[in-house]
Amino acid sequence: MNIASVVAAVTASPNNVVQDTVVIREWEVPWADTRPRDPHTDDVGRVWFVGQRGDYVAYLDPSTGEFRRYELDAGTGPHNLIVDRDGQVWYAGNRAGHIGRLDPSTGEIVKYPMPDPRAGDPHTLVFDDAGDIWFTVQRGNFVGRLDVRTGDVALIAIATRGARPYGIRIAPDGTPWIALFGTNKIVRVNPRAMTAQEIVLPDSRARPRRLEVTRDGVVWLGDYSRGYLGRYDPVAQSYSEWMLPGGRSSLPYGMALDGTGRIWLVESGPRPNRFVGFDPATSTFLGGTAISSGGGTVRHMYFDSAIGEIWFGTDTNFIGRARFE
Repeated sequence: MNIASVVAAVTASPNNVVQDTVVIREWEVPWADTRPRDPHTDDVGRVWFVGQRGDYVAYLDPSTGEFRRYELDAGTGPHNLIVDRDGQVWYAGNRAGHIGRLDPSTGEIVKYPMPDPRAGDPHTLVFDDAGDIWFTVQRGNFVGRLDVRTGDVALIAIATRGARPYGIRIAPDGTPWIALFGTNKIVRVNPRAMTAQEIVLPDSRARPRRLEVTRDGVVWLGDYSRGYLGRYDPVAQSYSEWMLPGGRSSLPYGMALDGTGRIWLVESGPRPNRFVGFDPATSTFLGGTAISSGGGTVRHMYFDSAIGEIWFGTDTNFIGRARFE
């Protein structure tokens, strides 16, 4: 499906960039060069994350600065995690072909293998309203769903070869949306029929990596290759985009949607990385805040709606928190 029209293409300038107070704090992870990433908070305030290069799941207690680590099998290559309502921690075994569930109270891990050997690299996980897990499989070229009650895994093959399903979010109406990082496409999944519809972005050079969905069902994406923030309206089938303050070399990567509907992302091209916001109500960017550790690359972010904070991990071996003041 091709998008009907490009409604806007705006380059950020001093006239549409305003200052907004973002306060970033970072905690250095005690296990060197393990690429801590993809944090997610639990109900008692702990910040869980994976060590992609260290084969572990861990948490930070921000109130004390304490870290605790749970070991995974060598070669697991955990890529992402999420925490359910019962405090169980689910991680993507990206190099081991499974999704794992860690019980923090016992340390027990249950593994849910992929039913197809081609789906060997589960990538990013997200819960739907029923508590089931939708996920992407980047190299294997699938989108999947794990029924957490039965352990059954269903896979949907993406039609375009080498599409690299990457970022995934669930819309308010329950529709999973996926960024196809290897193409200029995004995907809408019909969760009942378990079918996927590919939507072609107007510029063939676009490479969407992460995305968010606002309350009105509009899909926002970071175009990693061109340095744009894109907006797709599924009802109007229209697309608009705004060049990021960092321009074509901004490399937008980690994204998060806050409680007021503002879009936040990290420009991973600049050194240090910059934390940038966008207000859809005014079509203005909220000025960039440098990440003091440098960031290296911020790959994924999580908004804790209970306390209004965004958490992220860095390739420079920190867990970071952004507060808005």
